[in-house]
Amino acid sequence: MATIEQTQELNQELTFKRKFRRWFFEGMRPSAANVRDEKSPWYHVMCLTGLDYFGSLGYAPGIAALSAGLLAPQATIVLVLLTLLGALPMYKRVAEKSPHGQGSIAMLEELVPGWIGKVLILCLLGFAATDFIITITLSTADAAAHIAENSYVKQLCAADHSWSFLQYRMGVTITLLTILTLVFMKGFKEAVQVAIAVVSTFILLNLGVAVVGCYEVFQTPEAWSTWQEHLVASFQTPWNMTIKSLIVFPALALGMSGFETGVTVMPIVIGDPSGDKERDLSERIRNTKKLLTAAAVIMSSFLLISSFMCTLLIPQPAFQAGGEANGRALAYIAHKYLGNIYGTCYDISTIFILWFSGASSMAGLLSLVPRYLPRFGMAPTWAKATRPLVIFFGIVSYVVTYLFKADVDAQGGAYATGVLVLMSSAAIAVFFTIPKSKILSRTMYFFISAIFVYTTVMNINQRPEGLHIAAFFIATIFIISFISRAMRSTELRTKNVNFGERGTEFIEQNQNKAVHIVAHTPGTYDYRACEQKARDLHYLHHSDAPELVFLEVTVKDASEFTDDEILIHAQEIDGYQVLRCESTAVPNAIASVLIQIRNRTGVVPHAFLYWTEGNPIFYALKYIFLGSGETGPVTREILREVEPDVSRRPRIHVA
Repeated sequence: MATIEQTQELNQELTFKRKFRRWFFEGMRPSAANVRDEKSPWYHVMCLTGLDYFGSLGYAPGIAALSAGLLAPQATIVLVLLTLLGALPMYKRVAEKSPHGQGSIAMLEELVPGWIGKVLILCLLGFAATDFIITITLSTADAAAHIAENSYVKQLCAADHSWSFLQYRMGVTITLLTILTLVFMKGFKEAVQVAIAVVSTFILLNLGVAVVGCYEVFQTPEAWSTWQEHLVASFQTPWNMTIKSLIVFPALALGMSGFETGVTVMPIVIGDPSGDKERDLSERIRNTKKLLTAAAVIMSSFLLISSFMCTLLIPQPAFQAGGEANGRALAYIAHKYLGNIYGTCYDISTIFILWFSGASSMAGLLSLVPRYLPRFGMAPTWAKATRPLVIFFGIVSYVVTYLFKADVDAQGGAYATGVLVLMSSAAIAVFFTIPKSKILSRTMYFFISAIFVYTTVMNINQRPEGLHIAAFFIATIFIISFISRAMRSTELRTKNVNFGERGTEFIEQNQNKAVHIVAHTPGTYDYRACEQKARDLHYLHHSDAPELVFLEVTVKDASEFTDDEILIHAQEIDGYQVLRCESTAVPNAIASVLIQIRNRTGVVPHAFLYWTEGNPIFYALKYIFLGSGETGPVTREILREVEPDVSRRPRIHVA
């Protein structure tokens, strides 16, 4: 027999387990508080989304110099024009159309319903996963590179070999990823607070580098003249320069990240505090537009200035692999013209923003995934909770980092591919949502869409590995989605059944009586023949045989997984009571109706169904994808899972 002390220890252990499960799976239950509900002012949220956007200054100027060479400033001008005149107005419209953070993907979902739309969304989620996951791993790897390349770190490692682990980029990257995961396990609010400090410091230090860099450019006019001479010698005419700039600028697309994240985190932007839902939504949209505009203007300004500074002040060999400016062009300028102390401060700030820029991508994933996959039945129910997702994405980031060996350049193509595909899909979605009567707006967004599609195709052509990585993510999502939907196919899915006025009257007439339901195929109206068949098969010809009620379920959109509500239309046809409804799946709807009839009448109902002739595997797949198939066994299995008490479980008769 257990002692009092052992019993107390067991109770404490059980209490700890319950508390841990409640904390870990917070957000799964509708009543539970969700960390995604914590609100912040738009300029605070801009710091969170700007971690990725502004953080790309750590490597974007170097990539521009490598990809465009002497034409880096011109290519950057093209990028900035596309950002301010294309991406910014486009995502302002996305914010209007998806104010709850669904993003451009939700707009496409409305435009393309059914399984075709679901397949399209799964593909886009694959590209989104590519964008966000690679952002996390690439930025963290670049932070590790800044640590390894810092002059003081090199001196420290040379003087004391016990610090040589700082030169091991893989280990440092994994450590930084682990810390990032732990921060998000705590919650969004803490991530926003850290983002404010990191982004503010980084922008101020970049402002100092920009001022000094511009001063040095004006102090060395020969650098400007030399650059122009080389341009003329290489390209001869401004037209050739323009054409070449248009060709190479897609490689600079890393400087356009952050827009999709800016709209996916809209739910954490503070709106109107008065409590009026419409005013709150309107104010949240307005504040998100401020966020997008401020971020785009700040980033465009820094990109323009940095492209000229880096091209004129840094020799081209320094940008190559192993060069002092490779992956850290602005840090190179900070060290050279402001000294090692300022340069080290800049390095530390860059390390923090690059490391923590994964936070904005993690925020995007945590906002995006729960809105789609669980609703489609294509993810486990725990995907509605934040912390399990953080663990899952953290593990995926470890795997990606290992596969790419924490190499920044190797991940650049995948990053740009993810960003550009999402922006192209957003442009197309916006184009189709504009009324045909607004010819000027449709023409403008047609050209914007064409430019983004061109940029995407060029980027994939130049760096096809990005498409390969995205294809891997897409295939993984499809496999997980299919397995998850198959495993969750026997969930009840709908717990709210509205019987309407006539249906409620019918229920009240059958209080304390067992209701006998016959599943009837919609569109066939010979109820007398159906009744005769049911009575013959189920031996219901005796004197006290029950009155039969027909239930017809029409599948409305089998690609959807859940029903918010099943609305019953009750009517009398040829003297027979008929209940009609629409649902995403026939067996689940029948099970929901039976459960509600039992709850309202107080008596377990009976349902009569038929065996389906044909291959059971085919009908199982038909049920998963089309919502109908082997109805009898599936309905019984759903009821078995939802009601463990056999005495209270509705009876299923199959013949």
